[in-house]
Amino acid sequence: MTIRVPWHTRKEEAREIMFREDLIGRGIKDAAVLRAMREVPREAFVPPELAAQAYADQPLPIEEEQTISQPYIVAYMTEALELTPGDRVLEIGTGSGYAAAVLSRIVTTVYSVERLGTLADKARKRLTALGYNNIVVQEGDGTLGWPEHAPYDAIVVTAGAPKLPEALLEQLATGGRLVIPIGTTSFLQMLIRVRRRGENDYHSEELCPVRFVPLIGAAGW
Repeated sequence: MTIRVPWHTRKEEAREIMFREDLIGRGIKDAAVLRAMREVPREAFVPPELAAQAYADQPLPIEEEQTISQPYIVAYMTEALELTPGDRVLEIGTGSGYAAAVLSRIVTTVYSVERLGTLADKARKRLTALGYNNIVVQEGDGTLGWPEHAPYDAIVVTAGAPKLPEALLEQLATGGRLVIPIGTTSFLQMLIRVRRRGENDYHSEELCPVRFVPLIGAAGW
């Protein structure tokens, strides 16, 4: 006789395993990041047929041959932004909207740019339906940022770039942080954090190797 465990029970168990082993167990410490990762239902941002895998620590495919990043990387990049509640954040690469939802639980406003119109539209509708009302999604070339709302306290890029986009550097507020994957190939990068310390003063540091889909646009691939 097969005993079927209800999906709600399995989901909660999987989320707790992710939280305990993949986040805290791998060094995520920021309380606000951990709270946001626990609150946002990742299963709502993946295709229905992959819901059972939503809390596995791995990227999953979404529409338009894109991916939703693994939970640890979302948490790691969010923590690396060193966010405070009053921050305004620019995200480049909305995708399913999952990372934007996580950011929105920590900061005042999230502006997110997605180059693929289908993804931007679906993410906007999904986020609205789930009640995330402090996220603004726009279709456009993310490598150019979103100058109308600049400067930003933090900018995060969820695709790999060949170099630092000048527009994103210019749109950082003084004291702002940019977290972005940079690499000489389109599928293997180093995660970089850049701090703007003055008008023309930027400090860059390497965080860890990562693998993202390529950043497409005027200042991308």
